[in-house]
Amino acid sequence: MLIFCGLRVSLPLSLPIPWMLLLLFGLFCQLSVAYKPVVLIHGILADKGCMNVVAERIKQLHPGTVVYATDRFTGWSSLAPMWHQVDALAADLLNISKAHPEGVHLVGYSQGGLVSRAILEKYPEHNVQTFISLSSPQAGQYGTKFLHLYFPNLWLKTAFEIFYSDVGQYTSVANYWNDPHHQKLYYKYSVFLPYANNEKASNQSAIYKQGFRKLKKLVLIGGPDDEVITPWQSSHFGYYNENETVIDMKDQDIYKQDMFGLKTLDESGRIQIITQAGIDHFSWHINLSVIDKHIIPHLD
Repeated sequence: MLIFCGLRVSLPLSLPIPWMLLLLFGLFCQLSVAYKPVVLIHGILADKGCMNVVAERIKQLHPGTVVYATDRFTGWSSLAPMWHQVDALAADLLNISKAHPEGVHLVGYSQGGLVSRAILEKYPEHNVQTFISLSSPQAGQYGTKFLHLYFPNLWLKTAFEIFYSDVGQYTSVANYWNDPHHQKLYYKYSVFLPYANNEKASNQSAIYKQGFRKLKKLVLIGGPDDEVITPWQSSHFGYYNENETVIDMKDQDIYKQDMFGLKTLDESGRIQIITQAGIDHFSWHINLSVIDKHIIPHLD
């Protein structure tokens, strides 16, 4: 009988010493693996239940992992202004962080990924190690294919008339609506994305950089068959110019001027960009192949 890490371990005395050492080493490895907790933030007009597949897969492949899925801003309440959601969800994340000083991982899906990014910027006291942005409009949105389900009279070319107004800015989608043909109105009225990008300076600009640069890893996931995030490259911080030509992340001013830390993370090897074809927007978080290949490996 041996006492190993507080456990009583029975080994056959007839085993050769090398085999006994090998068994003890294997036991040590099993005991020493401890996966960091994972926080999941759902997308627009959804609830924490939509993240069940991800949550259960993490627990299955990384036994013992503590997974938190937010139940705030479900259904229609997910249309609340973005900064309101950021502040409320940040309070939850910081409480989780205090309970896990070893650090946590954060996965944000769709709008939840953009909310997550803003939390990291505005609250630099976070201890998030890896942030996975799963099909999120990080550079903005300019497509109404999904919006017609909720705003039947909203059309692409005229959406700015609603969104770029004081009243329109009380909805989350309007806060990151980035019309390439009406940039003056975007900068005049948008109360969220230009500030989160540090395109418009504020008294928190330095804080935003500090919070985002703390990440050990940023994983950006998206693909050409998404059909909701428009352009789909927005999930990789690419976006339209005035001619609706997509400009890649590294050619965007927010990257070149390192407005909130993208360039810093990239040049230090902390960004992984994943492009996956054949996945529509409503499948990213339930497709086991995507979860196993592109999410689980980053949650060590």
